[in-house]
Amino acid sequence: MAITKTLTEALPYNKDGKVEKWYFQMKYEKGADATYYKADMVAIIPAIAPDGAVNFTPKAEGEWTLAELTALCPIDSWDATFDSLYDTFITNPPNKPVANSSYVIPS
Repeated sequence: MAITKTLTEALPYNKDGKVEKWYFQMKYEKGADATYYKADMVAIIPAIAPDGAVNFTPKAEGEWTLAELTALCPIDSWDATFDSLYDTFITNPPNKPVANSSYVIPS
């Protein structure tokens, strides 16, 4: 089954009329019924990373396209995280203890 990814929030942080930082939230969904799992991934992407790398050139928030916003998201990292979560909770869930309601207390 395919993973559905939806950018649910893109919050611009503006300075002098240009976006200097973005907050992103993307909803991941996969499966149905017993195999259904969803997770929200978040990231804050500054124009200039702490190490000096340029993530994007600041421009007015109205000039951004959905494709540009999505391209800023750390999709590879989010995909790996979601795959790991899905595997942990759906494909290979932890073995949980089961109650034995027929247990008789010894006399």
